[in-house]
Formats: sequence, C-alpha cells, structure tokens
Amino acid sequence: MKKRWIFKRICVFCGSKPGSKSIFSDATMELGKQLVERNIDLVYGAGSKGLMGLISKTVFDGGCHVLGVIPKALMPYKISGTTIGDNKIVSSMHERKKEMEKQADAFIALPGGYGTMEEGLEILTWYQLGIHGKRGVLNVDGYFNSLIELFNRGVEEGFIGDAERQIIVSAETPAELMKKTEAIGAYNDNPACLKTIEKNYSRKKGAGVEAERPFQDPQS
Repeated sequence: MKKRWIFKRICVFCGSKPGSKSIFSDATMELGKQLVERNIDLVYGAGSKGLMGLISKTVFDGGCHVLGVIPKALMPYKISGTTIGDNKIVSSMHERKKEMEKQADAFIALPGGYGTMEEGLEILTWYQLGIHGKRGVLNVDGYFNSLIELFNRGVEEGFIGDAERQIIVSAETPAELMKKTEAIGAYNDNPACLKTIEKNYSRKKGAGVEAERPFQDPQS
C-alpha cells in the first residue's frame, strides 16, 4: 500500500542572485505564497539575497517558520546576507544537505547557479538510491530545459533508466508544481526508501528519541 506524505516543511534550493528576468523573482514569491497558503514551513540555504531572500521573506512574512542551514566556513563571508528566520550552522557543505534532508518533507529546485544544480542533482541521486522520496523542479521560463534534455539523452544512451527519468517532478508554475508534488510526490512508491524511512523511525523510537511519523496510510 502506498503511503501519503504529510507535508509540513519543504526545502527550496535557489540562487543567491535574482537572475536577469523578473519572472524568476515573481515565480519565487508566488511559490512562497503557495507554501504559506498550505501552512508549510521553509528550509533553505540561509541568507537574504537573490531568490533565497525572496522565498524566505515571503514565507516568514506569511507567518510560517523559516530555517536557514549554512556551513560554518561560509559564516565570515556573509555571501548570501543575513538569514531570515532561524539559523542552523553545520560543519560542512555535505552536512548542510544532510541537515536539509533531515528537516524537509520535500525538495523544490528553483533557478540558480552551480550550487543549486549540484544540490538538486544530489537529492535526485539520493532518491534513486532509496535514501528519501522527495523531489521537484520549478522550471521557470524553461530555465531547466537544457538539463532535462541532458537527462533524456542519458536515457537514450542507456545511462538512465526510464523509471529513473520519471523521478523528476517538473512544472512551469508554482501552483502546478505544488499540485504535482502533492499528487505524485505525496505518494512514495520507492520500496527501498520506505524501508529506510521505517528503519530510521523505529531506531529513533527505540532509542527514546521523539520522532514524528513521516507518512500516513491513505484514507480509504
């Protein structure tokens, strides 16, 4: 039986720059409003600049909780500005992604640079390996078209399976992406992932650690 995810926190990967078109900023703020309407909290890479600042401010001003996760090494440089909401400092970039995965029920990638793409690709890989069941891409103004075509090439050349290609949940508008995430991403049919989640949940409960069950059985 498939499990229905309870979306309480979504991690958003996005650029620390606004991009060259206003449509990127408009879509980012609209996504923030979509989260607020659903009372979903935000996890992000910390900072107040670019799209990162827009999504965090929109969600924070809307009354939802915002958590920024930043590596200790980046703190002195203030590359992305001051974090909006709560701030969690971690030891490394890898630890940052681990903490984001731990805190969030789903991931959404907005337009961004190398860091955004690297984070999004690693999350897709983790899904493929059954580490989690969280993914989504907001393809604003066709920003990720070339990347998606590269994935299609991977299928054609035999490096990516047809089922693996379907991991990506892509949409052009925030409203459409949220609907797809809730309808498709809300049901995790990755057996390896379910096994890992159940194991981690049982381990935490067995150790006396307070743990919230990450999914519910679908309503009949």
